[in-house]
Amino acid sequence: MSDPVLVLSGITKRFGALVANDAISLHLGAGEVLALLGENGAGKSTLVSILFGHYVADSGHITAFGQPLPAGDPKAALAAGIGMVHQHFTLADNLSVLDNVMMGSEPWWQPFTRRSAARQRLGEVAQRFGLAVDADALVGSLSVGARQRVEILKALYRGARILILDEPTAVLTPQESEALFDVLAQMVAQGLSIIFISHKLGEVLRVSHRVAVLRGGKLVAEAPAQGTTQSELALWMVGHAIDAPVRQPSPGVGEVVCSLDGVSTGSGREKLHGVNLQLRRGELVAIAGVSGNGQVALAELLCGTRQATAGQAMLQGQPLPASPAELVKRGVARIPEDRHAVGVVGDLPLWENAMSERLRTAAFSAWGWVRRAAAKAYAQRVIAAFDVRGGGANSAARALSGGNMQKLILGRALLHPDAADSQVQSHTPTLIVAHQPTWGLDIGAVRYVQSQLLAARDAGAAVLLISDDLDEVLTLGDRVAVMHAGQLSAARNADDWTREAIGLAMAGAGTEQV
Repeated sequence: MSDPVLVLSGITKRFGALVANDAISLHLGAGEVLALLGENGAGKSTLVSILFGHYVADSGHITAFGQPLPAGDPKAALAAGIGMVHQHFTLADNLSVLDNVMMGSEPWWQPFTRRSAARQRLGEVAQRFGLAVDADALVGSLSVGARQRVEILKALYRGARILILDEPTAVLTPQESEALFDVLAQMVAQGLSIIFISHKLGEVLRVSHRVAVLRGGKLVAEAPAQGTTQSELALWMVGHAIDAPVRQPSPGVGEVVCSLDGVSTGSGREKLHGVNLQLRRGELVAIAGVSGNGQVALAELLCGTRQATAGQAMLQGQPLPASPAELVKRGVARIPEDRHAVGVVGDLPLWENAMSERLRTAAFSAWGWVRRAAAKAYAQRVIAAFDVRGGGANSAARALSGGNMQKLILGRALLHPDAADSQVQSHTPTLIVAHQPTWGLDIGAVRYVQSQLLAARDAGAAVLLISDDLDEVLTLGDRVAVMHAGQLSAARNADDWTREAIGLAMAGAGTEQV
């Protein structure tokens, strides 16, 4: 092998008693794709932040292209040719592609901008790497896949020779993912080096030359991608074998719990247009689609934070109320898309978050006073039953990893306190609205969340799963529908769909109404 373009030697970083990175040494070769894997909290983000100069390592050092990389200096990382494409894009929708690419690339004191030269350079970079895009198009008008190409172009425009991709296919259709893989192959063929961070193990093995696995802040495995299996990767990541979920037919589909008949919404950042849907007991209906096509509006409608402006929405034969508290009372369990901003209040302890949706019920309040002992006892049962790790009932919710935060939300939704004696009762919700419940979670947490949703379905709940992950949709869904531009396709048996058909529907082809 030729000399490595990037070398991390003995990188250690502590946050108090927590050792986030423990003497990690890695290298990256020219024209190599290195997959960086690990559970949530394994140390990946800390390591990348040190590489980019956002954190300073307590010990160890980094060299890029044979030169020491100054610690704690993001500009030095950029100057050394290190670029990063984040999972959540950092683009200005109201500016053109060219403006987004140029932003921050010229000195602030320069009295004029060199747009003509920038346009020429952008065109050369786009042509060299096969990243065709209209330089004058407003970013807000582009597809998700095209926006990602702009993010990659931003890095390459600045001279990146090492590219870090964080969950690059999380919001892409299958066709867009295939196009991205073609681009990556072209970049690697021209000598670029890539660090590929993903929880999709199949993609990891397809794209990468080598894999490195972190667990508990330590580097626990390195291996060539060729000859390595997904099961081995999962074992290295979590320390024990993980069985992939296998979709089994529902033990019994019952009556319609919730129905939407020609429902439209007219407010918010997304809208629904004439949506028809039926959700039945003992059935999991999975909704596929690229984020931003109405999934938020659908979830908010079913969770009571948005009202229909046309059509009819019914829950157990009664109009669906625009009241979250009333819906929780009527057995609707909510697993929101954004666990940090909506699912929990980070500064509040776990016990307050656990009882938050039922604060005014007799289980947790009396005469205007919070029954703290009952609330804490309930939180302890949720923590034990759902294996919430990272703190006790009095710990702040923000201290939890993403996976453990999601377990807390699941426990709150699926375990019900009895008003009489505050003992946790086995409880099957009437309807579960799970919006991106595994987004950003490691494989162990993903499997746990998925198993809980299937168990709730088997116990008789109607489950609506909204997910960008096609493997999850096809594995868990009894019926599958696709959402595009606020419209919902007919929900068909999962076996009647192919990945290609779903991908086309996600892009706007074939979303005929029920």
